[in-house]
Amino acid sequence: MPQYVTVTSDKSKKKAFWLCVFGGIFGLHFFYVGRRFRGWLAMFTLNFMFLGWAHDLVTISRGRFKDQYGEFLKV
Repeated sequence: MPQYVTVTSDKSKKKAFWLCVFGGIFGLHFFYVGRRFRGWLAMFTLNFMFLGWAHDLVTISRGRFKDQYGEFLKV
C-alpha cells in the first residue's frame, strides 16, 4: 500500500488569513509567506483595487494559498 507525504509550509493559514483581513490591501499576508515581490505589488496597487484582496481571502480560506516555495500553508 503506497504511503503519501504531503509537504506543507511552516507558515500558518490562520495567521495569513487574519493578516489578509486587516492588512490585505497592503499585502501583509504576502510578506508573511515570503512572497515579497507580490507584496510590494499589492501594496502599491492597493491589492489591485480591493479585487485581489477579496480573491486572496477566498484562496486562503480554501487552503489554496502558497508560500514562496510553492507549498500550501499548514492548518
